[in-house]
Amino acid sequence: MALTIFRNDNTFILDGKINAMTARRFEKHVNTTFKTIKNLTIDISKVTEIDTKGVAALKVIYKKAKTENKTFSIVGSGCKDIYEELLTMNIA
Repeated sequence: MALTIFRNDNTFILDGKINAMTARRFEKHVNTTFKTIKNLTIDISKVTEIDTKGVAALKVIYKKAKTENKTFSIVGSGCKDIYEELLTMNIA
């Protein structure tokens, strides 16, 4: 299954897999949107798989949000694991 991205205001609702096949397109899509919004929420409730490439894409998006002083949130089941992964970036 591919990754489908639905947008509802400043929330991206993801449906499918964030993996080696979809991560780059997802990252580009979000980076393009960053130009026009100040706050972004990513809802991963319907994500069925996130591999290392998917986590790497989320890290890049998180870094970009932080650099550009944008508000960035991830919600949905599994977001705690991703939060902990992103937290390690702040420690290093």
